[in-house]
Amino acid sequence: MDGLKKYLRAPVSVMSAGATAVSASAIFIDLSHASPGTASFYRCVLALPLLAPLALRERRHADRARRPARQPLIVAGAGVLFAGDMLLWTQAIFEVGAGLSTVLVNAQVVMVPLLARLIDGERLHRRYLLCLPGLCLGVVLTGGVLEHGVAGTDPAWGTVHAVLAAVCYSGFLYLLRRGGRHGGIVGSYTLIIAVAAAVSLVGGALWHGLDVTPGWPAVGWLALTAVAGQVLGWLFVARAAPRLPSDAGAALLMLTPVGSLVLSAAVLSERPSALQLAGAVVMLLSAYFATTGGDRSGPHRGSTGDEGETGDGRAATSCSVAGAPRQRPV
Repeated sequence: MDGLKKYLRAPVSVMSAGATAVSASAIFIDLSHASPGTASFYRCVLALPLLAPLALRERRHADRARRPARQPLIVAGAGVLFAGDMLLWTQAIFEVGAGLSTVLVNAQVVMVPLLARLIDGERLHRRYLLCLPGLCLGVVLTGGVLEHGVAGTDPAWGTVHAVLAAVCYSGFLYLLRRGGRHGGIVGSYTLIIAVAAAVSLVGGALWHGLDVTPGWPAVGWLALTAVAGQVLGWLFVARAAPRLPSDAGAALLMLTPVGSLVLSAAVLSERPSALQLAGAVVMLLSAYFATTGGDRSGPHRGSTGDEGETGDGRAATSCSVAGAPRQRPV
């Protein structure tokens, strides 16, 4: 029994559990049949009652003097971007499929380090630059741009929406990372989710509509999305990432897009074409190698890292210069 407890508390096990939990988010959203606004609003609102007690507990132990005056602006900006990410990504799920949309949003791997380079002057690793062509090729193949009659109701637009979601998600990760440097990351994340809920309510009403009473089956699926992606996935990844070497963390986070592909085939009967699957493989390999080009040593004992989460489980962690490969959360 002690051996089992030790195994379950090990960083590898915790990270694997978080990535696997997040991989189901896209499938739950698809099964809810909710519009982008409805799904985005409810997955935030339903997560808040679980996050709020954790944020209050953190606040009691936080050093308030560390919080900069611009922290509210960072939280507001991150909330707006996360809402945009959720709305666009949910639309992509219905257009290109749950599995492939989760792979496509890994395009954020190339965007986060570019933001850090442009704004903070961070150095880009050579391996990252070498992986860019492969990632771009993977996006084209996965989206079915070169084929006709591929899976999905509108794979071309689904690819566009997924890439735009990755743009929003990259900005969200960047701001979350900056806010996390000043402590209180759970509290900041909870406020971001609250802002995202409000923005999703307005944005959803203006784009594809919003149903405040979608029915209990839809609410049930969206509640599972909130628990798996917004809460458990985020907590598990944030807890385990600082305790793992960068390459191990990046590899384990690949369980999210791979898991989404497997679950979408098993549960939703999605059948991507051979070229789409090849594109997914190219994207995932490029994302993995791009995110393991830095320091491969493990974290120092007691370090907290710059970890943060995407909210649906896609994490920006110390695993990589780019932020971790996407788990969506969303």
